[in-house]
Amino acid sequence: MKVVVIGGNGQLGSDLCKVYKQTGDVVQELNHGDIEISDFKKCRDIIKRIGPDLIINTAAMHHVESCEEYPKKAFLVNSLGARNLAIVCEDLDLPLVHFSTDYVFDGSKGSPYVEVDIPIPLNVYGNSKLSGENFIRKLTEKHFIIRVSGLYGHSACRAKGGLNFVGLMLKLAEDRDEIRVVNDEILSPTFTYDIAVQLEKLTGTKEYGLYHMTSRGSCSWYEFAEQIFHLTDARVKLSIALPEEFSSKVPRPKYSVLENANLMAKGMDIMPHWSESLKQYLQEI
Repeated sequence: MKVVVIGGNGQLGSDLCKVYKQTGDVVQELNHGDIEISDFKKCRDIIKRIGPDLIINTAAMHHVESCEEYPKKAFLVNSLGARNLAIVCEDLDLPLVHFSTDYVFDGSKGSPYVEVDIPIPLNVYGNSKLSGENFIRKLTEKHFIIRVSGLYGHSACRAKGGLNFVGLMLKLAEDRDEIRVVNDEILSPTFTYDIAVQLEKLTGTKEYGLYHMTSRGSCSWYEFAEQIFHLTDARVKLSIALPEEFSSKVPRPKYSVLENANLMAKGMDIMPHWSESLKQYLQEI
């Protein structure tokens, strides 16, 4: 199978390329210099020329503050870009994988969100990603919409200065005696390699639809940092930050834990617990 991974040099995309190559697929990596998904004609022409069997889209504008500052650009990429890919895939009869986010929810539920819960985004980023989801659902039947949460992986995260949360905590532990982290935002931190392995299994079927794909279990950012320092024997004092200490102008969901209900219903959920994946990741780096 020939697989096109849009954003293949990113944190998630690089692991997707790796896993699909390992299973024997031919992978074509398209990065920002190769394709602009907000340009319909170029998007269509490039995909037609390659002639793939599957499109996986990881391209997105996902820096939350930048989306709030430049909403037009956010919707151009996250919404209209998804629309363009959906139209092209429908015309060429190709399955499309598109990644979305836990930020489509407002966090008020207080228990894990499942795929049938009604999204209520709090910010431009969440709204633009939800709009992209809706375009795909409406415009092409052969789609896998994948919502993820709290990603970390081996490749650099450009939107966060090249560091994911794990990398940032380890760097701060080298530079500071004390680190303060918020304890009031709950999520399911997820290793990108686990997503890649799970997605490869899912795209081997024709079970199209919307899926949550995160590690099992949940924790606060503080508890996540606590486990990072425990596993690495970091000699740093970790404290809970005050609610207003790292306040942001952009509202975020306080609780964005996702449950892989659709994967579980189909007997396909192989995502490990977040603590197991963190341990594996830290051993690898």
